[in-house]
Amino acid sequence: MMTTFGDVFHDFAGSAIVHSVGGVLALIGAMALGPRIGKYAKDGKSRAIPGHNLTMAALGVFILWLGWFGFNPGSQLAASGEVNRVAISHVFLTTNLAAAAGGVATMFLTWLKYGKPSLSLTLNGVLAGLVGITAGCDIVSPVGAVIIGLVCGIALVYAIDFIDHKLHIDDPVGASSVHGVCGILGTLMTGLLSTTNGAFYGYGWGFFGAECFGILVIDLWAAACGFALFYGIKKLHGLRVDKRIEEEGLDIYEHGEACYN
Repeated sequence: MMTTFGDVFHDFAGSAIVHSVGGVLALIGAMALGPRIGKYAKDGKSRAIPGHNLTMAALGVFILWLGWFGFNPGSQLAASGEVNRVAISHVFLTTNLAAAAGGVATMFLTWLKYGKPSLSLTLNGVLAGLVGITAGCDIVSPVGAVIIGLVCGIALVYAIDFIDHKLHIDDPVGASSVHGVCGILGTLMTGLLSTTNGAFYGYGWGFFGAECFGILVIDLWAAACGFALFYGIKKLHGLRVDKRIEEEGLDIYEHGEACYN
């Protein structure tokens, strides 16, 4: 917790301190590491390198979705007493609604944008909604949770496209978009949609200002540490394996056998 603008910064289960920090570090790490071999053509055009198993990816997302019910409601820290049980059930509801809204928003947007609904992006849309709701899952309404999920699911698509095609940063699983962009958005929207002190509920802009200040301080600190960490390792030791090892696969060299055909 930090106090500023007369209000208290709120990040219930970590949209800011967990997810946005991870997203910022993922972006800087990808910048320092550089793109995979063959990812970008000589003219700068991005080439898709699809995952090897979308079924396993979908399973992983649904396991995460289930796990989030421990992560967010579990941050209530107590399940005894009527007040805590009501609070936990509310967090369950907002968490699930945001996840579903994020997945639906991404699915329909990719359908409109690319002509077909993208499974891989839709899976990330579910995660985007989960990340976005994590800051304010205890103080936003069910409608607010749906709004947060929709906004994060839509923003995710454009964030991934911008980082890949405009910035030419190779982020294979979209971590900087899912966790970074949506973690920031979820924190900021908590300042707008909180039913107890949000700007959209007539409580003024003090709480929103606290959310803005908090996320700014957290992510500037994460960025500074990330630059020192990744570029320090790159300078002193190196981050990448040799080209031959990358092309043949690290599994062969690290474990003595290939994991994929």
